[in-house]
Amino acid sequence: MRPAQASRALCAAAGLMALIGCTVGPDYRRPQLDAPAAYVEDTGTSTTLTPAPAPAPAPADGRLARWWELFQDPTLDHLIEHALAHNLDLESAVSRVRESRLKEREAGAAGYPSVSALGSAVDLRTNAAPGASALPIPSRLNLYTAGFDASWELDLFGATRRTVEEAKSGTQAVLWDERDGEVSLTAEIANDYFSLRALQARIAVGGAELARQNDLFLLIQARRSAGFVTRLDVNQQQTLVATAAAQIPQLEAEARARIHALGLLIGEPPEYLESELRGSGGALPLPPPELPSGLPARLLLRRPDVRAAESRLAAKNAQVGVKTASLYPKVDLLGLAAFSGASDLFSSGNLLAAALGMISEPLFDAGANRARLDQAKEERTQAELAYRTAFLGALRDVEDALARHRYEEHRRESLVLAVSAAQGTLGIAEDRYETGFVTFVDVLQAQYVLLNAKDLLTQSDALVVTDLVAIYKALGGGWSGAD
Repeated sequence: MRPAQASRALCAAAGLMALIGCTVGPDYRRPQLDAPAAYVEDTGTSTTLTPAPAPAPAPADGRLARWWELFQDPTLDHLIEHALAHNLDLESAVSRVRESRLKEREAGAAGYPSVSALGSAVDLRTNAAPGASALPIPSRLNLYTAGFDASWELDLFGATRRTVEEAKSGTQAVLWDERDGEVSLTAEIANDYFSLRALQARIAVGGAELARQNDLFLLIQARRSAGFVTRLDVNQQQTLVATAAAQIPQLEAEARARIHALGLLIGEPPEYLESELRGSGGALPLPPPELPSGLPARLLLRRPDVRAAESRLAAKNAQVGVKTASLYPKVDLLGLAAFSGASDLFSSGNLLAAALGMISEPLFDAGANRARLDQAKEERTQAELAYRTAFLGALRDVEDALARHRYEEHRRESLVLAVSAAQGTLGIAEDRYETGFVTFVDVLQAQYVLLNAKDLLTQSDALVVTDLVAIYKALGGGWSGAD
């Protein structure tokens, strides 16, 4: 090859490599979102968001922090650990992640040449008599072919690279969906478990009150026998005993339903937890002294659903690049190398080799390619709006959870005072009834007020901890990830 020809060949090769390195379409940039400096419901009271001493804070690689250990309840820890390992929805999510990674590999394979092996054998026979034809056709002919063919579409304008980028972003979205499932699962288990403990506490309160009223019923019967009270007092107390007894089965049924729900969440049959949780009467865990930390801007990193929405936006952005590349020429390289012959197949005389380069460019398609590009741009716009909506929804979730937690704490403080006052009122009413200064109606009223106050306080205790779980979930469940 002459020097001038070599120079031109090198220049052509350099130009081709430069074209191959070109990627059309917009590169992804995270949209700017206006995050408030602080939460509206973070009022500087006891619910102020301050760093909480989490037993196992979320590492930088995006693993779920074990926030539930702050409640120091071994049963809750066991339930969540079992669920994370056996929950069927999580197993499906993991399968979707594996599927998405395989799609990513499939998209990347398009950037490499495709090589196929080929081979054939032909056994040709004829019944024509020798010399019957002017052509020297033998009565039997064997033909064999063996070789390879290859094809490669040069990624001149980055269509394949954008497709891989889209696939990778899709994988990230599915991965964040899996992590969002873990956040939702742990929060749901904690809520059901706390609701179960609250129901069991209410059953214990109802049982204690029923026993107390039965004792009082025996006392009133004795006083009736002595002539100190009328039959009306006995009937009123008997009615109160029966009413208290009737409330317990309803609470028992709700508690059984919670146990069954927990069994499903941990990936086991409904009766799996019967022996462990039914009638155990475990105390409702106390909430940690401080709330978890997290500023509004951190939701962009900690909320898996927000991260998933952003990954889908990145995928749609890459799809715009794929559709943009369809407006440019395509270059395909084809090659064939094969041996073909009737005998001595792999001799040099039987070698057949061919190479072909093809270039195609859309000239007229009635605007179809341009319409596809515009569709991709609209899908990207929709994905960006979904991303912004997810962030605003995350802010709302935190604000709602903070507000509910703060006001429930205030309500609980009032209920504690109400229970204390009701206990004192009942004691006074019973003392005065025994001395004959008041009727039994006053005692009945005091009993009802105390029982109702205790029941409301137990429910409020459960709401305080479940509202705290809602805060952890709204803040991303302890998730963190690289920006």
